[in-house]
Amino acid sequence: MSTPTEAAPGERRAGERRTLVGAKRKRLLGIVVGVFLVAGLGWGAWWLLSGRWHESTDDAYVGGNLVQVNPQITGTVIAIRADDTDTVKAGDPLVELDKSDARVSLESAEAQLARTVRAVRNLLATSEGLQANVAQRKSDLEKAEQDLARRKQVEDIGAVSGEEMQHARDAVAAARAAYEAARQQSQAQRALVERTSIETHPDVQNAAARVREAYLTLGRTTLPAPVSGIVARRTVQVGQRVSPGAPLMAIVPLEQVWVDANFKEGQLANLRAGQPVTLIADAYGSSVKYHGHVAGFGAGTGSAFSLLPAQNASGNWIKVVQRVPVRIELDADELKQHPLQIGLSMEVEVDTHDRGGARLAGAPRASTGYETQAYGSLDREADERVAEIISANSDGAGRTVARQPATGAPRGHRPASARAGSGATLDF
Repeated sequence: MSTPTEAAPGERRAGERRTLVGAKRKRLLGIVVGVFLVAGLGWGAWWLLSGRWHESTDDAYVGGNLVQVNPQITGTVIAIRADDTDTVKAGDPLVELDKSDARVSLESAEAQLARTVRAVRNLLATSEGLQANVAQRKSDLEKAEQDLARRKQVEDIGAVSGEEMQHARDAVAAARAAYEAARQQSQAQRALVERTSIETHPDVQNAAARVREAYLTLGRTTLPAPVSGIVARRTVQVGQRVSPGAPLMAIVPLEQVWVDANFKEGQLANLRAGQPVTLIADAYGSSVKYHGHVAGFGAGTGSAFSLLPAQNASGNWIKVVQRVPVRIELDADELKQHPLQIGLSMEVEVDTHDRGGARLAGAPRASTGYETQAYGSLDREADERVAEIISANSDGAGRTVARQPATGAPRGHRPASARAGSGATLDF
């Protein structure tokens, strides 16, 4: 059994160890507290200097136009000129439909226009002939009236018989009736062509409208690319019977993409249109940075416009933080250097230093919107074709339109103007 004197040194050593451990713990705790304090001060300084002026989100994706290619007429597909991943330019042919029925309709409409022009020429010539007939009948009436007046002068002295006087009176009456009949017939004929020329006559304009309609139908058997871009979602097949409005394929113009960044509702207070934005695409990594600006804000949250919006009035409601899409326009030159596809993920950071103006103020669109010129040439070519037919079948009495080549028209068709004997031939 140990004695009190023997236990004293052990207790002293144990006490010293406890004192040493306590001191270490205090130092460690002080270091931890110091680290957190420094971190808190650093974060506070960062927030005061920079953090409070920036809003960021990684719930952002590339968006863009998905231009549908749809037929305007019913037809059978005989050729497909572009497939998925192909790059096309505006106006390039994408799909060809069978032209047989449309070509027959156009030939019939052109022949009808040629007949109508010649019929109107006949109306104009007949009107001029009736005018001459009126003048002749008027001259006959004046001659009969002069003969009757001379006979009346010698009637009292018996130089003419009563029978001859009656014949003179009958001749005047007959000439007057013939003159009135000719005048009425001339007026009726003139009503058909009055204040018109060959080009402006209603019958010619109606036949010309049929030619334009048939020409447009033939031109629409070729479906051009509305815009330049990359072909996507091709569903049409050769031999397929398509109807107006059926989606055949889509074209994505990648030079017109934007970013839809979905910010939480608590981040919207300081966002304004026009604020600068820095973006990073997951496809390229942090080494490539895009720059842009806030273009506008969505009219509602994503859930409000979803196919099945949440029924928050139900009894099992749970609050969920909502997000609002914010559209960001990208720098065009940076897009050319590093193209983006629709749907790619992006990281977005908005610099909110400039907080002037209303949050949802309506800013005017910088561009004029979207348009295509791929279909405009058909109207011009149809007008040229109508002018050619009218000129070829008129005698020059009306306005004569110089013949111009119908560029871009389908080949393999001979117009009615050539068949009418004008000598002009156009193949399309």
